[in-house]
Amino acid sequence: MTAPTLLITRPRPQCAAWLARLAALGVHAAMLPLIEILPARDPTRVGAAWAALPAADLAVFVSPNAVEHFFASAGGAAWPVQTLAACVGPGSAQALAARSVPAACIVQPAADAASLDSEHLWAQLAPRRDWAGARVLLLRGDGGREWLAERLAEAGARVEAVTVYHRSGPRLDAAEQALLDTALADPARFAWLFSSAEAIGHLRGLCGAALAGQRAIATHPRIAEAARAAGFAPVVLARPDPEAVTQALKGL
Repeated sequence: MTAPTLLITRPRPQCAAWLARLAALGVHAAMLPLIEILPARDPTRVGAAWAALPAADLAVFVSPNAVEHFFASAGGAAWPVQTLAACVGPGSAQALAARSVPAACIVQPAADAASLDSEHLWAQLAPRRDWAGARVLLLRGDGGREWLAERLAEAGARVEAVTVYHRSGPRLDAAEQALLDTALADPARFAWLFSSAEAIGHLRGLCGAALAGQRAIATHPRIAEAARAAGFAPVVLARPDPEAVTQALKGL
């Protein structure tokens, strides 16, 4: 039986690296970005946040997009070594390292964490210091989950959320629209990779119907729940790295 084509729904800037790594693992994949990433509506605030970085004790990056758009305001400045850089996934950690953030500054969930999320990041951050009075920058898109910010605030930190990029619905080109139409018409040939419940919502808006018969890999239990609610079955979990996703695809 021919292996299914894996549809990568991550934002467009991240798709190329995923396609290359999956190809090296023998996985046939195609790009179908379901979230569009745009610059922040208020770039002056992003620049002000970078200027304030040396006075911050911690900067939390919610995604590789946050890393990319925050560093666009760096102006060539180096990362201040007294400031920790926290993230929940390996993609963000790699993006930070690629921008010369020292490894000693990067905090992320443990390599054997059950899932990569705010809860497991907090397990690493909480014991590192007394957070009372600490200044924290939360670098993210429009809104987002507040759980980590709430834990930091409860510990006495002063948390400032800064929108460093803007998310919008997908803007598919003609080839991508044709791929979507084919996947909806012939689900046996495809499997979907979701790293965001928002992407699933956008897909439902595009197709206007339940997605029964479609198979999916989700990178977090909450995303898996959203996929099942949309009609996907089966839905399997995998860590957000190409090797784990490849194994999950074989399980489908």
